[in-house]
Amino acid sequence: MFITEIFKSIQGEGTRAGLPCIFVRLTGCNLRCTWCDTAYAFAGGQKRTVAEVLASVDELAGRRAEKPGSPAAIPLVELTGGEPLLQEEVYPLAERLLEAGYTVIIETSGERFIGKLPREVLKIVDVKCPDSGEADTFAMRNLAALTENDEVKFVLSTRRDYEFARDFTRDHDLPRRVRQVLFSPVFDDPVGKWQGLEPRQLVEWILEDKLPVRLGLQLHKFIWHPATKGV
Repeated sequence: MFITEIFKSIQGEGTRAGLPCIFVRLTGCNLRCTWCDTAYAFAGGQKRTVAEVLASVDELAGRRAEKPGSPAAIPLVELTGGEPLLQEEVYPLAERLLEAGYTVIIETSGERFIGKLPREVLKIVDVKCPDSGEADTFAMRNLAALTENDEVKFVLSTRRDYEFARDFTRDHDLPRRVRQVLFSPVFDDPVGKWQGLEPRQLVEWILEDKLPVRLGLQLHKFIWHPATKGV
């Protein structure tokens, strides 16, 4: 499999935001969202075996190699990208991580079917909004594959995106399907390629419409410079 980076940081998004986490960023993505902040993961990467990736995770997580099965100081691992489901090796990797006792999260664009993943994997599934440039890419059969432990995320850059996310959430009764529905405003691009959505404005819309969703802010972009890699 091809890996862009493996690093230790805090979880910046979702209901586990703020927790220490090991990130495995797989290389490659078949979408080109207008506001993508990880375009450096589109190509390249280093070829690694599942066993090599697991060893790197164990080292970063503080698991002692001389004591197989010892508890990890950081038990949370996220598989991300790019789009991690483009690589078939992600499935045995997820299984090996679960067998090793990790809590495994995967973040995916929603364009690929999530039903092949082990049920124990916590899935954060995007639904692309109109102004992402990748509208209508969501695989609708993913709705039936979601569990009560999963999360659905909408990344919003405009009022039009918000209205789409609001209506999709209501039409498909997402709050009853999943652990949490996340509305995440696009962060301003540090070099001015795109303009983000003001979080306060998004909050006002959510409150006005009485939506049972969670505001999702990218904590790592407040802690480090927004363009910083490996955090």
